[in-house]
Amino acid sequence: MTLKITVFGALLCLLSSMPIMAASRFVGMNTNEAVHFDSSLPFVDLFRTAEPFRENKEFTKGHVVYDANGWVKNLGGGQAGTWFLRWIPAEALPNGHYTVRYDGNGSITYQESAVLLKSTPGRDIISLRPDANGELSAGLVIVKSDPANPIRNIRITLPGGICANNPFRRVDAANQCAGAQFLAFESHSQDIVFNPDYLNFMREFPTIRFMPMSGITRNPIRSWAQRPHLQEATWGGREGERGVPLEIMVKLANTLNADPWFNMPHAADDDYIRRSAQYVKDHLRPHLRAYIEYTNEAWNSVFSQAKYVQQMGLRERLDSDPIRAGLKYYAKRSKDVFHIWNQVFDNDRRRLLRVLGGWSGNPSVTPLILKSFNVYETTDYFAIAPYFYAPQDQLMRARSVDDVFDMIYANHYYSVQQTLRILNQHQRFLETYGVGMVAYEGGQHLVHYGTKSKKQHPNPLLIAANRDPRMEKAYIELLNGFKKAGGRLFVAFSSPRAPAFFGSWGVKEYITQPAAEAPKYRALRRF
Repeated sequence: MTLKITVFGALLCLLSSMPIMAASRFVGMNTNEAVHFDSSLPFVDLFRTAEPFRENKEFTKGHVVYDANGWVKNLGGGQAGTWFLRWIPAEALPNGHYTVRYDGNGSITYQESAVLLKSTPGRDIISLRPDANGELSAGLVIVKSDPANPIRNIRITLPGGICANNPFRRVDAANQCAGAQFLAFESHSQDIVFNPDYLNFMREFPTIRFMPMSGITRNPIRSWAQRPHLQEATWGGREGERGVPLEIMVKLANTLNADPWFNMPHAADDDYIRRSAQYVKDHLRPHLRAYIEYTNEAWNSVFSQAKYVQQMGLRERLDSDPIRAGLKYYAKRSKDVFHIWNQVFDNDRRRLLRVLGGWSGNPSVTPLILKSFNVYETTDYFAIAPYFYAPQDQLMRARSVDDVFDMIYANHYYSVQQTLRILNQHQRFLETYGVGMVAYEGGQHLVHYGTKSKKQHPNPLLIAANRDPRMEKAYIELLNGFKKAGGRLFVAFSSPRAPAFFGSWGVKEYITQPAAEAPKYRALRRF
């Protein structure tokens, strides 16, 4: 399905006059990855983040043939299915009838929480019914499809719509619009891209970091032709495949009136970098500032981008040590990226902010990066990720939530206090080079990497700690300390996410969660 990047005149006029809702410019927000288990639910069309048919293991069977955009061309005697929601708290989505529309001839069945209410050619009405855990896991399966006119362009839209004078509020019907035009999601999903609940949350943050949404992590993309496209069946999928198009990210920044933070893929060529910059220059509102960063966590060997910069650094003989070689290459390529964006933006310093990423836990790396190829001379900000947590072995010994909080305040390298001391070490280096300090991520980092289930110890305690009022206090202490150390911008990680065995990263657990239940979110709102 091809989405229009136009909006109705009424919306444009409205948005151009809307103020940023945040209390200050100090706190920003990271987006989430485009995945079917994301409880931030950014899009009106739920299929935008569905699992690709070819990746699904439960429903897809047989020798299915797909077109270039991931739509089914021929079932080949099998069937093609997907999850479009998985483990989503039921409160995150509105009650009502969801509309499924599609082109082509065939038949679709629905799985688990998705219940078919009415079916006509090209249009089904479904409801979403939570499971015993109060969660929504909804799938669909194409069981019949005409090879001459296959089922494609599936859209699954939320109930209701918006009033033309308020894109931040979902309404059920025209009688709630007080004379303004009612725009139903079903008939306007090409223009009304974003879930109003998502917009209403994100509008509180004047800077939005798009690294997760862009899908650059472990993504080998090199050329502009390989970028995420509007017409793809879904922008979801596994690492290296998923990613939301640049057009949509710019549209979101414009809608929110927020400064966007973009990350360029580690292997992207100069043409990709230049075309990205040109699109942003041409389409981002001129009063907004674009942050630009080359890749993400180039120091972190968990990610393929770290291995890539190390290989390139060794190939170019920047150092005999792989880690140092990688960091030097990171500085070199960052300087290239900054130069290209500067050229495209005609050296307009009002519209472009250049960011280097650092290793929070290792301040000695900071001067190494900054002085390599004198990249500090063309850098505005150096970004770190101040997280607090506890050692893995200590977490396993926790027997209560009190124990968890004792651990994050104990005398060890990952405690709140030590994290703040490390911030000051970074700042001293940055002052020497005349570069400002920002946080590309930050917050709590309570996760045990040896677990595979939310119910497995110590995960119930870690999840409970994230819900505890004391977490608000810890966040306030962290952000105050960061600000006192000279931090200019703290971009929290992350947008609403349901807790899982791999962490409780969301500042809320779902997009509509009340602030009274979200201590991390409450802390951010104080700044």
